[in-house]
Amino acid sequence: MAAPKKKAAAKKAKVSRLPAGEEACVLGPYDAEPHALPEGIDMETHVIATYYTAWPKELNIVALSPVLAIEQSTGTWIPVPGETPEVRARHVAKVIGVYEAPEFEYMVPDDVKERQYIIQIAFPAANIEAQIPMLLTACLGNISMGGKIKLIDLRMPKALLDGFQGPRFGVDGLYRALGIPRSKRRPLLNNMIKPCSGYPLEVGTDLFYKAAVGGCDVVKDDELIADMAYNSVVGRVKAYMKMEKRVFEETGEHTLYTVNITDRLPKMFDLAHAVVEAGGNALMVNYLAVGPEAMRALAEDKDINLPILGHMDCAGAFYMAPEHGVSSWLVLGKIPRLCGADALVVPFALGGKAPYLVERFDQTARCLTYPFGDLKPTMPMPSGGITPINVPDAVRELGNDIMIGSGGGIHAHPEGSAAGARAFRQAIDATVKGIPLEEAAKENKELAISLGLWGVHTEFETG
Repeated sequence: MAAPKKKAAAKKAKVSRLPAGEEACVLGPYDAEPHALPEGIDMETHVIATYYTAWPKELNIVALSPVLAIEQSTGTWIPVPGETPEVRARHVAKVIGVYEAPEFEYMVPDDVKERQYIIQIAFPAANIEAQIPMLLTACLGNISMGGKIKLIDLRMPKALLDGFQGPRFGVDGLYRALGIPRSKRRPLLNNMIKPCSGYPLEVGTDLFYKAAVGGCDVVKDDELIADMAYNSVVGRVKAYMKMEKRVFEETGEHTLYTVNITDRLPKMFDLAHAVVEAGGNALMVNYLAVGPEAMRALAEDKDINLPILGHMDCAGAFYMAPEHGVSSWLVLGKIPRLCGADALVVPFALGGKAPYLVERFDQTARCLTYPFGDLKPTMPMPSGGITPINVPDAVRELGNDIMIGSGGGIHAHPEGSAAGARAFRQAIDATVKGIPLEEAAKENKELAISLGLWGVHTEFETG
């Protein structure tokens, strides 16, 4: 009896002819609809976008939310002939959840003027493929201008993730590049040369040497200097790498120099190849200013093969508004990791100069380091007004596999940049051993001075 029932059911289904070259498909009664239950779609063929929204209480958002899905997939503000049921069945985005918070059930109080929702929409991965421009266009696009709508997360299927290489080096590769074995891994120290821009090559070369010989594992350009007429990329690489060799001969420790090659295209790629030819050992890119896919192209270029530090410039324009844009843990976490950042500058939420909630800082760090398909982890680099005082908090929140970034906190040390770097290394060593900084400062002059400079009284013991 079962077989005849199935045959009868099949007869009732609508059989539609697709455009030439595609097989006919059988449309179910809901296949072309712009909404579905989460259990009714294949999670491995869809990108799941999660949004925060807020609307006047008079609007029925359960009924209106499919407009968002249609606008961002197959349709427009008015029906058009080409948007056939067959096209919708294959390519329409579907609302799979509308969750109000608080969830009013029988009435909306008079004093409520605006109702808040979490909306989830499933986008066919076939509309996007493995590229960030179409991912953002599909999942944010026009609706970013539609009022209080903020994209707060993207869940991507494995097939789409497999289209991204991600970080070439990742956390483990950075330690290998520095010659630090797993048994001796500790938080890395990164120094930004200050002033940010305007200085001649000889000043930068001197500051590089002092920071490196003092113990900085990585020295980076500030994001405000790139290939300038007064101080060129290739000139800096050649001069700084001579200092890197000198520091290694003196200390036995290598230093990565992340030179900022941010520029117009295709010049940025010409600069990257010139850095390789000049003996450079790392790159830096203001990835949002040039576009994440530009950084991705660098990471996937086999002829470049250098670690990439991604800088967060312009990120606030994406995430700072609480009701608009994109969440920080997407723009500072998942997207740069997809596009190959081996390390990423993130605002430090525990005492730094950038306003950033601790919970967002933690979410961002997880997006950089937790399992994410087969992508290697990206090393978080908390930065922005960090001094040795902040080292224990950074390690407590993120663990040892981090890169601590400091500019003025090193160069402003009363005894100079080398002493400022030593103060940080002393703070890192003490923190890894579980020794309070005030205790460590009794035996470390540079740390004692640094803590005193930043507001912590210590008593350095001269012996």
